Amino acid sequence: MEFVFNYDFLIRISMALALGFLLGLERELTNKYAGLRTHILVCLGACIFTIISVYGFPSYAEGDNVILNQATGIRDTGRVAAQVVSGIGFIGAGAVLRNGSMIIGLTTAATLWISAAIGMTCGVGMYELAILATLSSVAVLTLVRIFERKILPVGIKRNKRYRLKIYCDNNKVNEINEALYSVVDNVEDFSSKKLIENPEKSKITSAFELSRKRTMNEVYKKLTSICEPDSITLQELND
Repeated sequence: MEFVFNYDFLIRISMALALGFLLGLERELTNKYAGLRTHILVCLGACIFTIISVYGFPSYAEGDNVILNQATGIRDTGRVAAQVVSGIGFIGAGAVLRNGSMIIGLTTAATLWISAAIGMTCGVGMYELAILATLSSVAVLTLVRIFERKILPVGIKRNKRYRLKIYCDNNKVNEINEALYSVVDNVEDFSSKKLIENPEKSKITSAFELSRKRTMNEVYKKLTSICEPDSITLQELND
């Protein structure tokens, strides 16, 4: 059988790659757990599965060696694509993390979900809808963040959440604990563990919330007055 290259499929796959890149770029630039590669692959995979679902198995009439709908005698072309919708939940669930009462990664999980939807849209050749969905998603991720930070009143804004890691002398642990509670709004957890390689040193880990009225600079100045700056690591946990 002569192989005929289908340029239409190439266009669909290229669109999925490009739009997955745009969606993943926002997550990559904001330093989230699932970035460029994850979103591109999700979008591409959803596109390929949709192409297979629609074009991979010919819609023959009853009597041919295919699975048919018993009521209509027509093969259901959406069965494979339907499994993408449920299957993407496993990847999305992996992006959601819980630390005490804090849950992070929900927005990233949602972008993976919409990335799969965009890939499926490219797979059926609905390019206008795919582009519109991508632009809308990027707008929501960027413009709504600006709206939350610049326009919403301070009183109804969510607190920022951070993870803290400090290496310090054992005799500094209580001092750091007291200092942290004095400058942050809600300490979710605080733990210290002596280092095996150096029993005189401890590793402190903590997660806390910080209201919009306070700045990270206040926390950093307080902690660096106790420990060396290069022993302190702070990471924002907000979606």
